[in-house]
Amino acid sequence: MIPTLREGDRLLVRYGAPIRPGAVVLFRHPLQQDLLVVKRAAERRPKGWWLLSDNRPVDSDSRSYGPVPDELVLGRVLLRLRPSPAWLAPGRGLERLLLGPRLSRVPGLARRLGVWVEEV
Repeated sequence: MIPTLREGDRLLVRYGAPIRPGAVVLFRHPLQQDLLVVKRAAERRPKGWWLLSDNRPVDSDSRSYGPVPDELVLGRVLLRLRPSPAWLAPGRGLERLLLGPRLSRVPGLARRLGVWVEEV
């Protein structure tokens, strides 16, 4: 999940929280269910969530194991506690404001406040 998260980061997770595209989520790996993994929810598909890493060259995500069933998605990551606090789950109102015409012109502001913006 580099650059958003690094190995050893401490996270605050809200178990059972509603998931929407762009959210960072904690889930059980579909092929090794004793392994907990953190990825970004890209989209909802018929068989579950399509989860991707923020580090695009890394393909240990839904590109290799397919959609993750709802029952394996445990919760939404709200914030990184350590090494430096970072909010990863803004509310919908703040998300709309950050992506609106005024604030979207500030480079990197949305990403710094936890809004996922697909860079093409």
